[in-house]
Amino acid sequence: MSKKNQAVGVVFSTNPDFQYQYDEEPEAETLAPQQQKLRVRIERNHRGGKTVTLVAGFVGTDADLQELGKKLKSACGVGGSAKDGEILIQGEQKEKVVATLLKLGYTNSK
Repeated sequence: MSKKNQAVGVVFSTNPDFQYQYDEEPEAETLAPQQQKLRVRIERNHRGGKTVTLVAGFVGTDADLQELGKKLKSACGVGGSAKDGEILIQGEQKEKVVATLLKLGYTNSK
C-alpha cells in the first residue's frame, strides 16, 4: 500500500466499511507577477561556505515555481533548485535575478 492511500495515524482497521479521510489542502492559485511579493537575498549559512541567491515569497503552483526557477537559472547561467516556495540560485547573482524578475513583470518590493 502506498503512502498516498494511508491516513495519518491509521495503520489498520477491522471495520469493513472504513474509509480513509484525507486532509487535502487545495493547491494555491498562482498570483499575477505584479501581485507577488518576492524577496531576493544572498545567503551563506548552512551551505558549506557556498554562496547562494535565495528568492522567497512565491505564491502559486509548484509547476509555476519550477518554470520561474528555470527562467532565472537560465538568465544567470548557473544551477539551482526550486521547492517549497523558494528558488535557490548558485552563486552571488542578486543583480541578475532582480533584473530578470523586473523584466518578467514582477514588481520591486523593498
